[in-house]
Parts: sequence; structure tokens; C-alpha cells
Amino acid sequence: MVRVRLAPSPTGMMHIGTARAGLFVWLFARQHEGKFILRIEDTDKERSTKEYEDSIVNGLRELGLGWDEFYRQSERTDIYKEYLTRLVSEGKVYPCFCSKEELDAERVAAESEKRSVIYSGKCSDIPPEEAAKRIGDGEAFTLRFRMPKEKISFDDMVRGHVEYDGTLIGDIVIAKNYDEPLYNFVVVIDDALMQITHVIRGEDHLSNTPKQIAIFKAIGYEAPSFGHLPLILNADRSKMSKRGGDTALVEFLEKGYMPEAIINFLALLSWHPKDDREIFSKEDLIKEFSIERVQKGGSIFDYAKLNWLNRYYINHVIPTSEILARAARFIPSDWKPTTMMIDSVKSRLDTLSEIKEALAIFFEPLSYEAEMLHFKDKLLSTKPNLMKILSVIESADDSDFVNSESVEFILRNVVDPDAKGEYLWPLRVALSGRKASPGPYEIMSALGKKDSVSRITEAIEKLS
Repeated sequence: MVRVRLAPSPTGMMHIGTARAGLFVWLFARQHEGKFILRIEDTDKERSTKEYEDSIVNGLRELGLGWDEFYRQSERTDIYKEYLTRLVSEGKVYPCFCSKEELDAERVAAESEKRSVIYSGKCSDIPPEEAAKRIGDGEAFTLRFRMPKEKISFDDMVRGHVEYDGTLIGDIVIAKNYDEPLYNFVVVIDDALMQITHVIRGEDHLSNTPKQIAIFKAIGYEAPSFGHLPLILNADRSKMSKRGGDTALVEFLEKGYMPEAIINFLALLSWHPKDDREIFSKEDLIKEFSIERVQKGGSIFDYAKLNWLNRYYINHVIPTSEILARAARFIPSDWKPTTMMIDSVKSRLDTLSEIKEALAIFFEPLSYEAEMLHFKDKLLSTKPNLMKILSVIESADDSDFVNSESVEFILRNVVDPDAKGEYLWPLRVALSGRKASPGPYEIMSALGKKDSVSRITEAIEKLS
């Protein structure tokens, strides 16, 4: 059975790149009828927080990416200690007593001689008895893994054949002590014991892979298949880091981006379907997604494309009643918008956070100067045209305001098709108080007869 995992560290709010990786891992699991495992890698005790873990858990839930199994590394420390002890006893891991100053000196010397910065291995030959005594005496130490002095290669699902020279890596620190294991060690133990078959993650982990493959071999487990996703880039092709701008998933959700649109957008970050199609539901993606079609190069985070997708989902996919429910947190509690009001303004929204400004024409007093009612230089026609419109809608029934088409129909004999601007411009301003707004027919159907008559009457009075 395919078993894949998303293994984020709760050391910051869930990054949009983690969400993209989570989507690809989830899709791979669902395609193969496998298991999707969420593993919180919280061994960094100083930087890991409950708030950051919640942002990961809640973010995945918001996107609808449910998991089959859940683990926290902080709850597995006894397992890691057991494997550390075993590897030390087998001579595959050894205590290192080098101080920070000694390691810094090694680094400076290597850099000055233009050599690769690799640990010298000076502690690797300390007899086990001597090392145990020094530890017992309270001397500070780390635990280093003996990297094999050989080529380490693997076939990456995205990047193809990759090869590293183990002699250029050096013996790596895998634990601060027996109780504080580090990333490259614990991730291998967990992947092995959780029977992970495929590891799909960001390419920033590519250099960790040969180290992890070597540790898999040392503990007697076969390494999983690896696939490293390209980075997400800013418009200037710099890395989209956690510290630069809006990069946390929660920031996009709080601005009113639809989870469905985010999923669609993330899928197209580095993956391309076989055709030019751009709109995909999660169900579509389960059918169409292929790890082999993930590109190697970085993907630009295109905000214009995200906005376009979000606008598409608002206008063509999510029912208006659902839009209203999701947008409730952005709307003042004393406003009671109808679905017709939402329908009239939703085409103007990139995100739901813009809905308050869009709906204000229905709930806030109109404030505009009479001059704004005039269409270009047609000053003399403004008032007569508004009066003609007012006469018609005053005699109309409330049922004539059921939708924009019915409003347009009752005004069909009033609005001169050869001079639409002279009628519809002043009508739009009279109804909205703005130069830019939904069309007048849409506004009137949302307002209803009574309020439409009131606003047009007020505009005519301004022109008196």
C-alpha cells in the first residue's frame, strides 16, 4: 500500500509552500488508494508552538485535505533514544566532544584553503570506553553519524537521477544528546517505522536525502522513493520565504480567498495538465494529477492568477447563498444583505474581504454631488430622463423587481437604445452614489421598488 506523509515543523505559521506540498502528497495518496499521514515534526522545542501546530492542522482542514493517521515527534522520544543507543553500540554513531570554537576554527581553515567545509572526524576514533567516561563526567557532546565514504544515488520522481559523494558530506550531527535527536535522524526513524513508501517534499530537502538514505541503510530499512518539488518564487524569482510578505496560508484564508480556488491555484504551481485546462476541483485533480508532470524549475507565485481563479469560483462555482455565509465575517452585523445583493456585486470581488465595500451602496447613506449625475456634457437630458424612469417604476409592481432582466424589461420603452449613456449613467449614480458600481438594473432588483423610487427621487431633487 502507498503510504505518504506531510511532515511540517510547527516553527511558524503554515507556509503556502507547505500547503502546496500537502496537496500533492494528499493527491498522490488518494490516487493510489493509499494512506496520507500528517506528522508534526516538533523536536525543535524552543521554536515549536501550539499556535503554529494549529495553523497547520486547521489549514489542512480548511482546504479539505484530511489525513488518515496523525503523529507528533515529541511523543516518540523513547523510540529515537532506543535507535540512537543501538547505533552507538554498533559503532555507526559516535559521541563528538568538539566545542563550537573548535568547529568554527575547522570551518575557517577550510574556507581559507578553499576546501569543502567537512567535519574532520577527530572524535571518530575515541574508544567507546573513554567516550562513555567523558559523558558520565558531564562533558558536553553531540552524536555524529558515520557517513559512508561512497557514492549515494537515487532516482528522484521529479528530478531524475541524482548522485552525491559521501566523502564530501562528512560525519553529520544527528542528535544534541541522547534526549534531543535532530531532523535527519528522526525523520528516517519515523519514515521507516511508519512504512512510508514515497516522500514528496520541497527541493530545499534535496541535500538531506543522501544523508537520510545512508541512515536508512544503517538501521536496516529500505529507503522510500523520493520526489522533490521545485521552490515557489516571488515575481523577481527570489525564494518565497516565510519572512517575506503574505506567505502563510491563514493570511490568504483571512483575506477571503476560497479554499477551492487556493487548491486549484496550488495545483498549477509547478504541475501542468496534459491540455490547457485551468479549472480543477479536487475530484478532477485526483483523476488528472501526475507527479511525472511536475516541472523541475521554480514556479512564480502569480497573485493576478490567484485573484482570477478566486473571482471565477465566487462567480461560477460557489452558490450565492454559500458566498453569503462565508462572507458573513466581513459584513457588519447590522447589515442584512440578500442573495440578490450578493449577486449584484460578486462579479466585482477578487476576495470576500472586499464585500463590505461592495455592499456599502445598499446600507450606507449616499453622498455625491449633483454634477456626478450628468453623462458627459448632456446636462439638459439628465433630469427629464430620470423623471421618465421614475414614472415607469412607480407604476410597476414589486414582482417586476425579481431580477435584473425583469427590471430591464419594464424600462425597455424608456431607455433610448441610441442614447443609453444618457439614461443609465445618471440612473447608476442615483442608485449607488458612485461612478463605479454594479449595473443599475442589478442594483434596482436588489434594492426593490421602494428604495429604488426613493433614491431616484432624491437624485431628481438634487438637480432642482
